[in-house]
Amino acid sequence: MTLSNKIVLRPRFKIEVQQSNETILKEFEQFKTTQTDFVLSRIDDHVFIKFPKKNQHFWSPQLHLEINEDGENKAIVNGLFGPNPTVWTLFMFLHFIVAGLFFGFGIWTYTNITLNNNYTIQLFLTFLMIIIWFVLYFAGRIGRSKGMQEMHQLNDFMNTILKAHRV
Repeated sequence: MTLSNKIVLRPRFKIEVQQSNETILKEFEQFKTTQTDFVLSRIDDHVFIKFPKKNQHFWSPQLHLEINEDGENKAIVNGLFGPNPTVWTLFMFLHFIVAGLFFGFGIWTYTNITLNNNYTIQLFLTFLMIIIWFVLYFAGRIGRSKGMQEMHQLNDFMNTILKAHRV
């Protein structure tokens, strides 16, 4: 398994498995009741692995697996590490707000420049949005690094279930 890119905030991977997707999904269902270190939930061909509420912190990651059939007795496991969906939605919302304000302040700055009005405040606010965007980006990077140990635990747990079926 290789991660597609070390810079991304939500690493992805793809694994080929020598077993039908239903067999693999049933194995995840079995582990759901035999262990208490992780919370597993399944919706159709999707498996979500996360930590119990008592072991979670703001930056705790979860692992989303999509297990698709790829021929006879072969499946593809697509994995995505990411933060809690609530945290991810908050960060995306903040990014969109900052982007919208950046464009708004940029237009306001341009308008004042073309009208030969003072544009110091508008230019400052435009650059402030760039700084806030960098702060949000690096906050996400810090959060990912805080959850790195937990990402390895999720990955190891997934690998114990898939180890017998790997290509």
